[in-house]
Amino acid sequence: MLAIGVIVLIVGAWEAYVDLGGVDDLVLAAPSQIATAMWDDRGLLWSNFTVTAEEVALGIAVSLVAGLLLAIAIHFSRTLRRALYPLLVGSQAIPIVIVAPLLVYWWGFNLLPKLAIIALVCFFPVVVTALSGLASVDPELRKLMATLDASRWQTFRFTEAPAALPAALAGARIAVAVAVIGAVFAEYSGSTSGLGHLMLQSLPQLETPRAYAAVVVLAAFAVALFYALALAERALLAHRPKGPPS
Repeated sequence: MLAIGVIVLIVGAWEAYVDLGGVDDLVLAAPSQIATAMWDDRGLLWSNFTVTAEEVALGIAVSLVAGLLLAIAIHFSRTLRRALYPLLVGSQAIPIVIVAPLLVYWWGFNLLPKLAIIALVCFFPVVVTALSGLASVDPELRKLMATLDASRWQTFRFTEAPAALPAALAGARIAVAVAVIGAVFAEYSGSTSGLGHLMLQSLPQLETPRAYAAVVVLAAFAVALFYALALAERALLAHRPKGPPS
């Protein structure tokens, strides 16, 4: 109820600000105009949403798989950690708007460069949180596995992986939240459909309410993905192993 109350206050203040002439509605559409655009352009929004949703879903899947595999590889190899981790951190200083045109030049205007851009945006939080979780295992558990003559893989499977799961899922939730931003960057760089393309197309046509309607759809999608992953996290953590096998 508190969240709903805050939203109502923000929307009310926003509507009053635009209606009273605080800003031109070509720059900032009023909530009532956005609601009208969402209804009038519902078919257009839906057709473009399905394109963006597919890009986001596939991009998240790629980033999760690649990020977890890299985190595990770095965890197992100190050489890889020294070689790749600084590069991984430094990659976050490279603006996506610089990289995106190059990816489009290499791979064209198809799905592949869009997946790459989304994965680049989502990749870092997955790797970092997974590595943090793997490093946070209680040393006593590792000693216990050693006394049981467990192999390195068994120690990882029964001790390190379950302990790292909450952190990895937290990284996945962050990745889900920012994936829609990656999709917009990807569609800005070169696309003929999608909500990012629709926004880019609507603003020069002075269809500001339509552009903001696309933003609302994107925000709602990101929130839905975040809470869907939170539910999946709760289910996974409820059934994870509690410790090494007896």
